[in-house]
Amino acid sequence: MDEGIFIDINKEALIVPDGIIVIGKEYQIIVFNEAASRITGFVEDDVIGKDFKILFSQSEDDSKLIFESLKENRSFSNLSINITDSKNRIKNVLASITPILKDKEVLSVVLVFRNTKEMLTMAEEIEEKTLELIDQKNKLDAIFNSNIEGTFTIDNEWNVTSFNRSAEKITGFKKSEAIGKKCWEIFKSSICRNGCHMEQTMIKGKSTIGNELEIINKKGMKVPIKVNSGILLNNKNEKIGAVETFIDLTEIRNLSNHLKTQFKFSNIVGSSKEIEKVFTLLESVAETDSSVLITGESGTGKELVARAIHLNSSRSNGPFIALNCSAFSESLIESELFGHEKGAFTGAINSKVGRFELANNGTLFLDEIGDISLPVQTKLLRVLETRQFERVGGNKTININVRIIAATNKDILAEISKGSFREDLFYRINVMNIHLPPLRERMGDFPLLLNHFIKKYNERFTKTVTNFSPETYNLLQDYKWPGNIRELENVIEHCFVLCKSDIIKTEHLPDRIKNSSLFKVSKSNNLVQDAEETMILNALKKHSGNRTKASKELNINPSTLWRKMKKLGIDL
Repeated sequence: MDEGIFIDINKEALIVPDGIIVIGKEYQIIVFNEAASRITGFVEDDVIGKDFKILFSQSEDDSKLIFESLKENRSFSNLSINITDSKNRIKNVLASITPILKDKEVLSVVLVFRNTKEMLTMAEEIEEKTLELIDQKNKLDAIFNSNIEGTFTIDNEWNVTSFNRSAEKITGFKKSEAIGKKCWEIFKSSICRNGCHMEQTMIKGKSTIGNELEIINKKGMKVPIKVNSGILLNNKNEKIGAVETFIDLTEIRNLSNHLKTQFKFSNIVGSSKEIEKVFTLLESVAETDSSVLITGESGTGKELVARAIHLNSSRSNGPFIALNCSAFSESLIESELFGHEKGAFTGAINSKVGRFELANNGTLFLDEIGDISLPVQTKLLRVLETRQFERVGGNKTININVRIIAATNKDILAEISKGSFREDLFYRINVMNIHLPPLRERMGDFPLLLNHFIKKYNERFTKTVTNFSPETYNLLQDYKWPGNIRELENVIEHCFVLCKSDIIKTEHLPDRIKNSSLFKVSKSNNLVQDAEETMILNALKKHSGNRTKASKELNINPSTLWRKMKKLGIDL
């Protein structure tokens, strides 16, 4: 097997449901795992060194994909292809084809496939196993498609051989800029080539977990990261390089003074009775270490309040870690919360630190906690009661000191009645409750909020907007704001993008605001007047309130249209 091929297939790795076949650039089969033997019926010794077409003797069109991958460096995924088994029968499989590169040259391709009929049979025989497979697929999809962790690999010469999107985002370097460069040319850490973790891995063959350091990104800015590294081996147990995963700790470590300013109490805008009640609770809660449940509709500022509590508490120097519970499947959220050990499940190629560990001595904010499944609720309750847990796939007990702040837009008591939320967990997280009223119930704060966002976006866009026209203000005030303060801020930003003067007018508003209450109509008992009113309204709505176009359609003078609108009480 070519020494440059990036494959680590040992006996443990072979116990997988996927068939894995590696085909060299001379079109010969060089790796054939046990799953491939099970699906095709071929024994490894019968196919190693043979032309790969032995697997496509009855499906020549599908074999062309292998040629394309080898010759043109093309990847394919989710392919439905036919292969020929040892008894010369056609088997339909779900496959992906991935080229393996070294110095931009395709050395081989990896064919990964599953027997669709076998999967279907398993689904029909054991429903629980089907669900397990679906969960497993979700895990794999989430792991391989996740853009949270930066990942790159190097060869034995320290040249970068792969570089994912998160790595691009964190470092500022494009994949095309990183591939082929020495890793220290990209990361530029003060410990590069000076006893760094990658030297420990490459020279001593030791994996490293959780090292923290600072790199210099493409713009010359320091970025704190936490890294894991491990050795890469081929099927002969020979070292062919190393892999590193890393996450950006900028927010996690709360290093920015801007965050402390952004999330202080005084930045929660309002003076109404409803918001004053929130302020009073915040001041009391921040002085304690009790669990807090923040309730309210989406967009009311629940995370803003959670961060304010953290940054005004005795834990302010510790990390603030946020997790949106609704963003992960049931199978994946356990790994997100508690972390996992290497080999805990298919695709867990490295150990991973969970959010509880990252939040140790700080605050863990569980947003949308009402979306967590009952099995995960049970595990979460145990952790909150014992302050201990084990990583997924691990047996080492980890002790934690974490404050829990949870949030939800659901009626948890109603969820308890339906049996979808544990009552004991509710009492555990609801020691203190802070309810954030929707914007429509605190419209007394509306002028303050508008002024606050005008100031904010004047600074961001370097503009001098002073206020809203009366018509615009009325439209904003009459709108129901289903998205609450988040929606209000987005609307103000939309207006700033379009506004070229110092006054925001109706034409700067999003269409949904203008259309929601474009006109106020006075009712009439006169049928003729009602008909006339309807015609005028339809014409105005058709032309987005443009009186000139509407009068032309109605075949009347614009001044006549204006007088009729005044008479009928139609306000534009």
